[in-house]
Amino acid sequence: MSNYVFSPTPPVTLPIEGSDALFPVRRVYCIGRNYAAHAIEMGHDPNREPPFFFQKNPNNLTTGDSFPYPDQTKDVHHEIEMIVALKSGGKSIPLDQALDHVFGYGVGLDMTRRDLQGVAKEMGRPWEIGKAFEDSAPVSALRTASDVGHPDAGLVQLKVNGAAKQTGDLNQMIWKVPEMISYLSDFFELAAGDVIMTGTPSGVGPVVRGDVMECHVAGVGDLKVTVV
Repeated sequence: MSNYVFSPTPPVTLPIEGSDALFPVRRVYCIGRNYAAHAIEMGHDPNREPPFFFQKNPNNLTTGDSFPYPDQTKDVHHEIEMIVALKSGGKSIPLDQALDHVFGYGVGLDMTRRDLQGVAKEMGRPWEIGKAFEDSAPVSALRTASDVGHPDAGLVQLKVNGAAKQTGDLNQMIWKVPEMISYLSDFFELAAGDVIMTGTPSGVGPVVRGDVMECHVAGVGDLKVTVV
């Protein structure tokens, strides 16, 4: 007999390529403006400054092939990102030990209600209303670090209906993966199951129902999602 007042929500899990095992998600951290050209297109100085993070909810992550156009918005943007999945964590992780905590990598989309995010920015309010809505983070299956290593260079590209909209390279990230892990661990106790979305190249833009988004991160994988 359970002591829960109602049945708890099942854990969010991500598939692992080539395995029947599942990766249970604990938290989702997202870094903002981590590619210089994207910082410029959003009206910010691309010079290296302390990183900042916001969070999505674990159940914002989805692994299907469709993205439901959300409510209360008329301006939803695509943002392709490499995602990092942690197998362990801790506090104040040294930079040279950060990659030891990585389980694997995947391809993700940080879908954004840009109009609602813009209002939040103007009012100095948190971004969650524009970032952390249902189904806002379609992701691919994970590939283990033992399979792909630790990618730090290679094409990052998103196409909409076959036309390239975002094109960048992992080596253009202002804050690299080990730095993100180490920095986050100074403010949060990281743990197995944490996911980090590593930022997006320039070229973000709107989508409408019927659009097909094709995402590619070299050495990591691909993701194809239709807006419905």
